[in-house]
Amino acid sequence: MKLPLFDDYHRLVIRKVPLIDLRAPVEFAKGAFPTAVNLPLMSDKEREKVGICYKQHGNEAAVKLGHKLVSGEVKARRMEAWIDFIRAHPDTMLYCFRGGQRSGITQQWLHEVGYTIPRIKGGYKAFRAYLLAQMEHMEGRFAPVLLGGRTGSGKTLLLQELANRVDLEGIARHRGSAFGRKISPQPTQIAFENRLAFDLLQQIERGFRTLIFEDEGKNIGRLYLPEKLYAHIATGPLVILDAPMEERVQITFDEYVTQAQREYAAIYHEEGLTRWAESIRTSIDRIKKRLGGRRHSEIHKQFDEAFRIQLATGEAQRHKVWIERLLREYYDPMYDYQLSRRQKKIVFRGDRAEVSAWFEQNCS
Repeated sequence: MKLPLFDDYHRLVIRKVPLIDLRAPVEFAKGAFPTAVNLPLMSDKEREKVGICYKQHGNEAAVKLGHKLVSGEVKARRMEAWIDFIRAHPDTMLYCFRGGQRSGITQQWLHEVGYTIPRIKGGYKAFRAYLLAQMEHMEGRFAPVLLGGRTGSGKTLLLQELANRVDLEGIARHRGSAFGRKISPQPTQIAFENRLAFDLLQQIERGFRTLIFEDEGKNIGRLYLPEKLYAHIATGPLVILDAPMEERVQITFDEYVTQAQREYAAIYHEEGLTRWAESIRTSIDRIKKRLGGRRHSEIHKQFDEAFRIQLATGEAQRHKVWIERLLREYYDPMYDYQLSRRQKKIVFRGDRAEVSAWFEQNCS
């Protein structure tokens, strides 16, 4: 019996088909698809042994060694993991790197015990090539609109309310600034591109003619947008969200202090606050050159005093002092200069309610 191959990559994206990635963990870690789980046929060490055997003795010997390494209890445990996932996700499909031996062997083993699961034709390599090609040709498929505003104005909060958004910072797991690093690491460049392609294609499939992006540079942390896609997004008109300083300080405090401390505590427990403070000090040091020596030292002292008070009393409100100073003296001058060079792109500006209403009337 010829076992099923599947090559409708668009359907894999739109239907969010669950995928079993059979590649070794080291391959998966370099980048995978957002709907994939890594249940490898071979471990990293097993794959390395088979690779050496292939180079020294050829394909037949390598396949024979692979079957020897993945047999008995090892094979049974891996079969159990695949079957458990298939039972939970009956529409599962399989892939390895090129859609060849590893997925073919796994598909055959599963078929022999009653599970006929499609494997992706061309494997990971072909599916990723499809996603990259899609991002190369986005012109004409959607009209971009950019949401801008000073740091702390609530752009991300507003973006989350819009159905036709593409959240670049969320996909990149970075807030897009010197203080933007989150406790969880950024994805690899490959995983970022795969997830971005998924989100774009799904939004287009939903029928949106306009997609809204937060106004970003090409780089988000250590990641970067594909050249042609970035060029297309950058053609969009600019909508500016305005907010008073008090509100901006509160939004920044909520995210960078309250929420961040909660995340650090969840992971590092009693060390959470100390680890969080170290991350803030590192961020302040990262912009020392732009701040200048005197101001850098003063902001450090303001932070240390706020942190000392928090440790002593449990009250964190003093952190708003250094936050407001950074907004006024670091972020605002930099953003205002950049915006002064883009005045012609601005089509609307207003507060949150006004900008939200403008999007509702002009973007679909």
